[in-house]
Amino acid sequence: MINKNMMNKKSPLILIMIALLSFIMPAKLSASDGGKDIDVKEIIFHHLGDGYGWEVPFSHVYRIPLPVIVRAEDGKWINFSSARLTEYVEHKDPETGEVHVIAEPRIVTIEKDGKKYQFVLAHVSKHKNKVVQIFPIPSDEESRIKEEAMTNPEIQGDVEKAEAVIGGYVGFNETYYREYKPYDISITKNVLALLIATVIVTAMVMAVVGWYSRKGLKAPRKGMGFMEMLIDFIYSGVIKSTLHDRAKKYAPFLLTCFFFILVMNLVGLIVIFPGGANLTGNIAITLVLAILVFIVTNIMGSKHYWKEIFWPDVPLFLKFPIPIMQFIEIFGIFTKPAALCVRLFANMMGGHMIVITLTLLIFIFAAFGAIAAGGSVFVSILFSIFMLCLDVLVSFIQAYVFTLLATIFISMSTENPHHGEKKQHEDNVLTEKAPETSVQTAE
Repeated sequence: MINKNMMNKKSPLILIMIALLSFIMPAKLSASDGGKDIDVKEIIFHHLGDGYGWEVPFSHVYRIPLPVIVRAEDGKWINFSSARLTEYVEHKDPETGEVHVIAEPRIVTIEKDGKKYQFVLAHVSKHKNKVVQIFPIPSDEESRIKEEAMTNPEIQGDVEKAEAVIGGYVGFNETYYREYKPYDISITKNVLALLIATVIVTAMVMAVVGWYSRKGLKAPRKGMGFMEMLIDFIYSGVIKSTLHDRAKKYAPFLLTCFFFILVMNLVGLIVIFPGGANLTGNIAITLVLAILVFIVTNIMGSKHYWKEIFWPDVPLFLKFPIPIMQFIEIFGIFTKPAALCVRLFANMMGGHMIVITLTLLIFIFAAFGAIAAGGSVFVSILFSIFMLCLDVLVSFIQAYVFTLLATIFISMSTENPHHGEKKQHEDNVLTEKAPETSVQTAE
């Protein structure tokens, strides 16, 4: 009762603070922007994309350096810190006089075995935001490239935009170099986030295993109890009810998929390190998960499964001489994992994009004055919090749906109709014997 009264007394104070922030923040944001247009698309894809460094909490400039590992054109492996790809430069705004720190790309020179290698984080290139190896070119070739750049429709003769994307070349500081896209196995933000998610899932599972090894069949509580509830929910409600006697065989794979996707989804919602990496919003990661389901589904497929693909039980004219049904069935083999990939990717990417867009409304409305910006701050914060809460629910739902569909696909491919008929016959026999046993017991 005391806590409730205290909360009621504090509520007006909280609302007043939010209202004050609504009017104070836009002015600061507008000043920091310096009157420049905000590229909403660039900001969204910058936050959702991968990178060679991990953003320092509450900073859009500084990065936690990560190792860059690339294979040069001559086949030698080169490694260096991603901190060397950029340098922090102070820029003074001529209108406001404020000093801003900007991370600008720079050329990295590595000496190995008496040979120099140069790399740069490409921006004016087909391989934008990727590390490329660069080579100086003759002056006549550079002049030709610059002339070609000036005729680019996006440049339209503007000298300040002299650098244009030209295949095979990268523009840097108004100079063009020949570029080579090396084989890249760097530990990027997404790679490190995958390793972190793997460690978290392993720790969660091993904690449950350790509990039962120490406590026997004693029911766990708190965090362990929640983990057991999730495991039982997926195993009993999805895997066991769908696969029946095959559940134990595929449960490790399916449970791993569920917890791995769930952890990646939830970690991606955390703003600061070790969160912030949009893993399941990266189609390459969801594609790998879908390929794993595709491999398990088709490698473990029964004879009946393949028979229904190449010679299904349909009228003969639908499968011979023109293999219409065979084409449809083979096409279906690939569309099922593709649906898993796109569904997970689109839902998680969409959630992140909505939250970022709602936040950017503050910067967009800052140009319309304090009143419009103040209202946008209040609305954006409320809707962003609501969307984040909704994304937590969606994280569970998407992990559940992926596991459910994967279980159904595996069940369809490994199902043996003769085994089902035998099991049904055994159940009928037991049902018939049950009344006789009851009568004998009564006598």
